[in-house]
Amino acid sequence: MANEVTIYFDSPKLFESNNIKPLNGIAGLYFIFSQSIEIQYPFQKSKLLYIGMSERRTNSIGNRLLGHFDGKSKNLGLVNYRKVEPLFFTYINFEMLKSLWQFRIEDLESYFILDFVEQFGVYPICNNKSGFEIQNQTLTSSFKIDWKYFK
Repeated sequence: MANEVTIYFDSPKLFESNNIKPLNGIAGLYFIFSQSIEIQYPFQKSKLLYIGMSERRTNSIGNRLLGHFDGKSKNLGLVNYRKVEPLFFTYINFEMLKSLWQFRIEDLESYFILDFVEQFGVYPICNNKSGFEIQNQTLTSSFKIDWKYFK
């Protein structure tokens, strides 16, 4: 591994449409988490519910988050957690990492999901896909992800 970069997350935003709309046209990763519900994952607790991605600007983070917000994404876990309490989100603009990451954005999502599994023992509770693809790649960058953000 050539270089390790620490990933810190931006201020949390309330998961509501007026905070989501400004993200139209931005590709990257997004993270949805609860206000106070701590999920007991096998290794430790976290408020993180979901790691998602937008691979292109035409299907942007804004579009993807709106799909989760209004239920069109059919992720019942996120819909039902939102019924119980307000949710929050944060995101990473892929443009910020392009110089450090030579693979596709889908592989970056896989990297984050697999790192979460390593730290917490299982996928985030509302994710239903694995991050197996990146396991077959030779990585030149390594990220230290600030998962404490979701504590």
